Amino acid sequence: MINHNGTISAVTEARLDPFNRGFLYGDGLFETIKAVNGKLLFWEDHYFRLMASMRILRMDIPMEFTPEYLEEQLKSTIEAAGLINETARVRITVYRSGGGTYLPEERGVGFYAFAKAHSEPFYLLKDAPYEVELYKDHYISADLISTLKTTNKIVHVTGSIYAQENGYDNCLLVNSDKNIAEALQGNLFLVKGTTIKTPPLADGCLRGIIRKQLMGIIELMDEYTLEEASISPFELQKADELFITNTIKGIQPITKYRKKQYTANTAAALLKKLNVKARLG
Repeated sequence: MINHNGTISAVTEARLDPFNRGFLYGDGLFETIKAVNGKLLFWEDHYFRLMASMRILRMDIPMEFTPEYLEEQLKSTIEAAGLINETARVRITVYRSGGGTYLPEERGVGFYAFAKAHSEPFYLLKDAPYEVELYKDHYISADLISTLKTTNKIVHVTGSIYAQENGYDNCLLVNSDKNIAEALQGNLFLVKGTTIKTPPLADGCLRGIIRKQLMGIIELMDEYTLEEASISPFELQKADELFITNTIKGIQPITKYRKKQYTANTAAALLKKLNVKARLG
C-alpha cells in the first residue's frame, strides 16, 4: 500500500507524476524508519532531521507537518500494509511539488510513504563474515548537502553495484579530501584501544540517527573516549574494530578489510545499550 499525501491506495493504483521534481531532479528527501508493533523507533530524531533538511533545501514546510500528523500518517501506512503488530521498515519521501526546471515554480511539498515487513524486532549482532573495501570511482563532497538524506544517492547506488560485482558486503566512501566519509548503508565507527572515532559532519557523512544515539551512549561511558574526527584510509588496518550503523540494522560489525581481521567486542557492548534506548525511547 502507498500513502500519497494522506490518501492510501494499492501499489498498482499509485501514480507518479512524470513532472515530479523528486524524479526529474532528485529534489526530495527521505527517512527510513524502523517500526515495531506500530512504534516508530527514534521518531523524534527522524522528524527533526527531516524538518531541518527541508529548511536547508528551502522547501516550504506545510503547517500540518507536525510530529503528530506525520506519525499518524506513517502508522496508517503501516496498518494498511497489515504490519501494525509486526516489525516494519517504513520510508517517507518528501518531494518539492510543482514544475519548473532547476528553478522550482513553487516551494511546497508532497509526500509518499510505504511500509515493508522486516524480520528483526530488536537489533542483533551479526557474527557472519562481513568484508568491505574502499569505493573510489566517485567521491562524496565534504559539504552540508552530503549530510542530508536526499533522493540523489547515485554514488551509493553505483557503489552498491561495485560491491556486489566484486564480492564485498559493503564499501566505504571516500570524500573529496580523501578521508573516509561513511559506508554505503550507514555511518562508520572505528575502535582503537579505548578510543572510538567517527567522521565529523564536516567530512560529508550522513547525519545518522543511530550515529547520534551511539555518540550519546559512548559519551556516558567511562571506559571509552569518543572522537569526532577525520579518518584516513591508512587508519583502517590499524584499528581493533570497525562497525557500521544505520536505523534498520543498528550496528553491523565489519570482520575484514583487505588483510585485516577485526573483533566485535565493543560493538556487542554498544548494541545492548542501543536496544535499551530503542525500547525506552
